[in-house]
Amino acid sequence: MPLASAEPVTAPLQGTVIQVCVAAGDEVVAGQTLCVLEAMKMEHEVLAPFNAWVVDLLVTPDMTVLENEVLLTLAPRATATVSTTTATVLDPAYIRPDLAESLARHARTLDAARVPAVAKRHALGQRTVRENVADLCDAGTFVEYGALTLAAQRRRRTLEDLIDNTPADGMVVGVGTVNGALFDTARARCVVLAYDYMVLAGTQGFQNHRKTDRLIDVARDAHLPIIFFTEGGGGRPGDVDTEYLFASWLECPTFTNLAAMSGVVPLIGVNQGRCFAGNAAMLGICDVIIATRDSNIGIGGPAMIEGGGLGVYRPEDVGPIAVQRVTGVVDIEVADEQAAVAAAKRYLSYFQGPIAAWEARDQRLLRHAIPENRVRMYDVREVITVLADVDSMLELRPHYGLGIITAFIRVEGRPIGLIANNPAFLAGAIESEGAQKMARFMRLCNAFKIPLLFLCDTPGIMVGPAAEKSGTVRFASELFIVGAQLRVPFGTIILRKCYGLGAQTMVGGHLKAPLFTVAWPTGEFGPMGLEGAVRLGFRKELAAITDPVERDAEFERRVETMYQHGKAVNVATYFEFDDVIDPAESRSWITRFL
Repeated sequence: MPLASAEPVTAPLQGTVIQVCVAAGDEVVAGQTLCVLEAMKMEHEVLAPFNAWVVDLLVTPDMTVLENEVLLTLAPRATATVSTTTATVLDPAYIRPDLAESLARHARTLDAARVPAVAKRHALGQRTVRENVADLCDAGTFVEYGALTLAAQRRRRTLEDLIDNTPADGMVVGVGTVNGALFDTARARCVVLAYDYMVLAGTQGFQNHRKTDRLIDVARDAHLPIIFFTEGGGGRPGDVDTEYLFASWLECPTFTNLAAMSGVVPLIGVNQGRCFAGNAAMLGICDVIIATRDSNIGIGGPAMIEGGGLGVYRPEDVGPIAVQRVTGVVDIEVADEQAAVAAAKRYLSYFQGPIAAWEARDQRLLRHAIPENRVRMYDVREVITVLADVDSMLELRPHYGLGIITAFIRVEGRPIGLIANNPAFLAGAIESEGAQKMARFMRLCNAFKIPLLFLCDTPGIMVGPAAEKSGTVRFASELFIVGAQLRVPFGTIILRKCYGLGAQTMVGGHLKAPLFTVAWPTGEFGPMGLEGAVRLGFRKELAAITDPVERDAEFERRVETMYQHGKAVNVATYFEFDDVIDPAESRSWITRFL
């Protein structure tokens, strides 16, 4: 062993020698541990840089050394005669005990580890929260946050009990992609929040509030939509670990945090089954509420109702779907959870952008969509179905505000918000509920830069003592405010009636406010409906005619005269709107301007 060839091995940092692994004269191989230093409570291995003999060993345990101080010297050898088993050999498949513990704990949160609870859920015809999340997100894309979280009940329950019965503190949260086959990853990513009814009835616990807040922060910072499964019973009184921290639980920022995201990112609420109190408040904050037919949604559940001295009710009696769809609480009613997930995907897609594949119907059918008899009713939904891309219409709140139809459609693959008067209800007059529905939808589209298309066929705003009892003045006038604040492109197609203040709300305030205002040949214009205008304006003249037959003939003559003056082709000569178009050309106007 030629000493002249010895090379020093120095300390990589200042520290204390806590272990010496070799002795002078030992043969070592490259990568073998020579000694271990400790610095700042961290251990640092000093490894052999090459195959060698140990010549001199200059350190002992508990010795403090300086950075670059010589620890020992080595004489290089071309080959090693010792067994290579003395060096560490890594097996990528080996599961260390610490990793095994983590994997086992994660496995206990999954459905496979919760057989009785899952069986009970399936027996009721319902899916687990993880089944819904898996159906929603593209395969393999969901990344869960806080999977090992437990309920804040360690002072009253054992750790094993909490692991078995409060996995994830009753809430699955994370980030995944939705509709990834249609959109790139950047547009497909979204945040998912989902209460787990199999854990403490989906109630809101201390830790799952913190998880919600965490994912809301992620959604805000990354500008991601939020899809929220809200089934659950509201606040949870049993989290005793927090009793020295909180007295009222009212210092809870979650509701503010979620509400602050309104208009910032799309908020999609999905519910099946019972949804009461805090869970219902979360659902109500969302832009859209998708609910199954077995949903019960109430700002207070049976226990709260009874506690308030308001009577004893079954959960099924509180906010059933039959009530909530006509109150406008539920936007989209579906049969079951599978349909709810599909609706959530479809709704989200309008906010994710255009799609490449689309199909249009024969637009010449629109030439015959409006009856030649100007007072004959027709189904405006059939007009929309022909006008929009095939199977692209998603209507919101169809059982509320029946005089107004609000829907998302696509035209040549591009998402558009559509508002149409419904002549099958009050002849298309705008009443309070319809005005509220319309204003909310306009704000939604404006917030997310979705162009708007108005299909106008209205005799005006609903009048009369009954209408005033519903607050028509306030709600209808709100449409002028919202229209004046629109920053998205919008256009109006006048299908038939364009009368009075109601018509003005369908054009953003006046006929030249939209990017385009065009009429089909069936269009007719005026400050109020023709029949009413004649009765009001020519009351004396008509009253002076004693013969009823002659009076009716005079009435019809004057109506016809006003119609000829106010029909689209005549009003167009005054350039009060942009053009009278072939209905078959409607899509061309939409794609050029919206």
